[in-house]
This record gives sequence, structure tokens and C-alpha cells, in this order.
Amino acid sequence: MDEEDLLPQRQKPKPRDLTVLGVAQLEQYVAELEDEIARARAEIAAKRKQRSGAEGLFKR
Repeated sequence: MDEEDLLPQRQKPKPRDLTVLGVAQLEQYVAELEDEIARARAEIAAKRKQRSGAEGLFKR
């Protein structure tokens, strides 16, 4: 058994080093993160809508 087999399959990505980025790069990074947050929230809303539809169907 290798030592790698004992490591978790999914590891949390290491935080990005922000000290090397300039103001414009940081603003772009924040904008990218906000876009990703919006995408995740839209997916949550879609899944909740799908779930409520399924619950309504099976509650009859």
C-alpha cells in the first residue's frame, strides 16, 4: 500500500497567494469569484425548484 492511498481523494485547494497580485488583478479575481457564486446560487435555485416539483408530485 502506498502512502498516497491513505490521502483523501478530494483535497481542498490551497488558497491563492494574493500578495503577488496588483489591484487590477485582485479586482478581476473578485469579479470571477462573484460570477462563480452567482452560478452556484442559480444551480441551488434550480435544484430547489426541481425538488419542490417532485415533492408536489409525490404528495398527491
